[in-house]
Amino acid sequence: MKYGIERGKDMENGNMSYKAEDIQVLNDTEAVRKRPGMYIGSTDEKGLHHLLLEVVDNSIDEALAGVCKNIIVKLYPDGSASVEDDGRGIPVDIHPLYNKPALEIVLTELHSGAKFDKKVYKVSGGLHGVGIHVVNFLSEYFRIIVKRDGKIYSQEYERGQKKSDIVELGQIEKGKIKIDDKIELELESQTGTFVYFKPDPEIFETKNFNYDIVKGKLRSMAFLNKGLRIVLKDLRNGNVDEFKYDGGIVEFVKFLNEGVQPIHNDVAYFSDEESQIQVEIALQYNDQTYETVLGYVNDIQTEDGGTHVVGFKTGITKVLNDYAKENNLLKNLTITGEDVREGLTAVILVKHPEPQFEGQTKTKLGNSEVKGIVYSMTLKHMKKYLEEHPASAKSIIAKVLNTAMAREAARKARDLVRRKNLLDILDLPGKLADCSIEDKEKTEIFIVEGDSAGGSAKQARNREFQAILPLRGKILNVEKANVDRAFRSDEIKALISAIGTGINDDFDINKLRYGKIIIMTDADVDGAHIRTLLLTFFYRYMKELVNQGHIYIAQPPLYRIQKGNDVRYVYSDEEKDALIKEMGENAIVQRFKGLGEMNPQQLWETTMNPDTRRILKIDIETASEADRLFSLLMGDQVEPRREYIIKHAREVMNLDI
Repeated sequence: MKYGIERGKDMENGNMSYKAEDIQVLNDTEAVRKRPGMYIGSTDEKGLHHLLLEVVDNSIDEALAGVCKNIIVKLYPDGSASVEDDGRGIPVDIHPLYNKPALEIVLTELHSGAKFDKKVYKVSGGLHGVGIHVVNFLSEYFRIIVKRDGKIYSQEYERGQKKSDIVELGQIEKGKIKIDDKIELELESQTGTFVYFKPDPEIFETKNFNYDIVKGKLRSMAFLNKGLRIVLKDLRNGNVDEFKYDGGIVEFVKFLNEGVQPIHNDVAYFSDEESQIQVEIALQYNDQTYETVLGYVNDIQTEDGGTHVVGFKTGITKVLNDYAKENNLLKNLTITGEDVREGLTAVILVKHPEPQFEGQTKTKLGNSEVKGIVYSMTLKHMKKYLEEHPASAKSIIAKVLNTAMAREAARKARDLVRRKNLLDILDLPGKLADCSIEDKEKTEIFIVEGDSAGGSAKQARNREFQAILPLRGKILNVEKANVDRAFRSDEIKALISAIGTGINDDFDINKLRYGKIIIMTDADVDGAHIRTLLLTFFYRYMKELVNQGHIYIAQPPLYRIQKGNDVRYVYSDEEKDALIKEMGENAIVQRFKGLGEMNPQQLWETTMNPDTRRILKIDIETASEADRLFSLLMGDQVEPRREYIIKHAREVMNLDI
């Protein structure tokens, strides 16, 4: 039961009153619907997908218990989704203490479930008892179908309110089972659970599931559960993907390293157990300048890390330091954690009977004992790996030592940058045109391609809150360059100085000078390339700017269409054709080949005016997918990039970001 307090205004004396009748008592459904962010983080696209993943997590828990081999996820044209598994099926019989069907308790009572005493699930991701209930409460329509004891059962809800009692639909048959015009069970199993739900448009800001986001999450789940088959079907367009990995997280690391060059062929892997805590780690070094270290606890990705990730990072830093010292390789160098992690791809999977997550969205592990356990296991097994694989050990240590030397050179270059005046650094034909106010909540900087567009942008902008930074040509591809080389690039130094946060370990979000960083380039192939280079820089060097939603892409129009005094701007060929059809004959069409072709007034009206412009906010939902995509598109390996571009030819031709 949740309790809320509202304050009423005493209309007679004009003072705020606080009386007994001001106390409200909310039932579970009302509490969740009134404050959904407390349970799923937000009501935007991220919260919408969290809803689906709560249902998937229940099926994954059945897989962790060894009783589920298949999961099918479907996305429907009306914004609904379903998850089907061949697990044990939620019990439908009457609970002896509460005198209600167990299924109904699970769907309507917060903090109910079978994951608290560890009798049914030794480890699980859904531990707090607020998963599928919240999905029910936040769905316009919710239906659950259970296969148990040779029979099929069904129950329906609307916005958390029971629409029907549990109904027995009949005996379980072989093959696909059609329930109604929309719902069809595909798994030929005697037991299992099928959940169909439509998120409530009264709650959520966005109504459509993103196929790529769901695909990335499900693929990760398949990597983390050896042999588990997960199928994703998009009934909106016919897309189907199936995932099944018998190699588990070893295959996950290989997948993450697609598009880059590993410096040792084998993936280091070990698993161990202590105090009922199971640990699996797989890792491989590549020739890149960034790290990809992903942590999972009971198959839940801990995006903000936690004690398991800290234990691993500390352990691998010590073991490589010790190895270098024992073999007299340091040469007056000091190896830091940053040196050790450059070029490292690793997946850490912990299975814990009582994990303590920070917050309901489970983005960080807090169990203190896990740090020491993972640390000691990493020391033990990595030492053994280095001893048994001398060629790999030599390559890894050489990589770490080269990184340490480059770091020292970069430190000197960075100190030089800090000592220079900002305007000295921005030694470009068009220098930074700053805004007059300093409130980062209100300011924005446009990173503009070329002097011509930069000149128009400077004339078009509102000088009070909009800054302009023109860049000369294409910036350095930081995916292929180390920090030392990056600091020798004038454009990179200009970006770092203008934004103000610093990079990598020196990054400080509190020093951010602008609330919005907007990339504004031409709508052509070169412009798309420059956007990708800039996004790569931000993702690799200032990732928190992406995570916190500070990076945007401007959307300049492609066409200006005029008939008489009616002037309109459109952003695609489809919009152009539709508008010409609407306006009729004799409409004048102007194609903008670049930002420089617009006069300042046009640029302001279409691309820079906050009241009329279109901008895209960059939001990286699936970190592992983002890492892999940047490596694939911007790395040294040609063939994987070629295959990706051919597969996504339509998106490439339309220049979508």
